[in-house]
Amino acid sequence: MKTTIELPDDLLRAAKAVAARRGTTLKAILTHALEREVHDGNSPSGRFDVDNDGLPHLPSRGVRVTGDLVSRLLDEEIE
Repeated sequence: MKTTIELPDDLLRAAKAVAARRGTTLKAILTHALEREVHDGNSPSGRFDVDNDGLPHLPSRGVRVTGDLVSRLLDEEIE
């Protein structure tokens, strides 16, 4: 469905910049933002919340994943 909305110029520029940085469309950015708002901050079933860089935000499981941890795990797998 098509609709027309008015946004502050600075917000629109920022949203376009986020879309460009993520390699997606303004429509996708706005849809995602509205889905999050409508679903009270919870992501719809089967989808991840993403941060400002477009990376998935997963719930904490008590382990901080660092480059060192990944390297050690990879070393263990090779041995």
